[in-house]
Amino acid sequence: MALKILGLSGSVSRPSRTTSLVREILSRFAGDDRWETGLIEFADAAPQLFTALARPQLQGRAAEIVSVVEQADLLVVGTPVYRASYTGALKHLFDLVHHQYFSGKLVILAATGGTPLHGLVTEHEMRPLFGFLNALTLPTTLYALEQDFDDYRLNNEKLSARIDRAAAEAKAQLALRFGQPAPQLAAAE
Repeated sequence: MALKILGLSGSVSRPSRTTSLVREILSRFAGDDRWETGLIEFADAAPQLFTALARPQLQGRAAEIVSVVEQADLLVVGTPVYRASYTGALKHLFDLVHHQYFSGKLVILAATGGTPLHGLVTEHEMRPLFGFLNALTLPTTLYALEQDFDDYRLNNEKLSARIDRAAAEAKAQLALRFGQPAPQLAAAE
């Protein structure tokens, strides 16, 4: 049975550098039948999620989205930086999930922004959110600037190497948890 790797792009616009970054991370799991990858784009999902203000109100597609997130073995969570934090749409999703599904859930944190000044958003905003949910955020986080993309395609080799490292950390943790062969981690930069 393939493990479920789910990308979440908290961007509510299209095209989106955040979605491109999340897709790039997910690509590190492609072509291997041990992983089943999927992507939820908030440009599509946010209007459906906002039909419910509390978990008991979840119906239809909103309930399906929350269930898929809860059942994932690994989440790749990306957000554009809005007012020095993650998007409200992304936060709303995590207000709707049930905590019991997040105890020890593996999470790769990623963000995009227009300035290096927001580079710690993964540490100061995202990691505490998932700490509250008792998830296990992986050590290597990703932060991309506008200049790291050409026409919404990643063009930064150092960032690509960090993505490789984050994916290797995730695969190692999944191997420990689910008894699969562990990959070798690359040396730290």
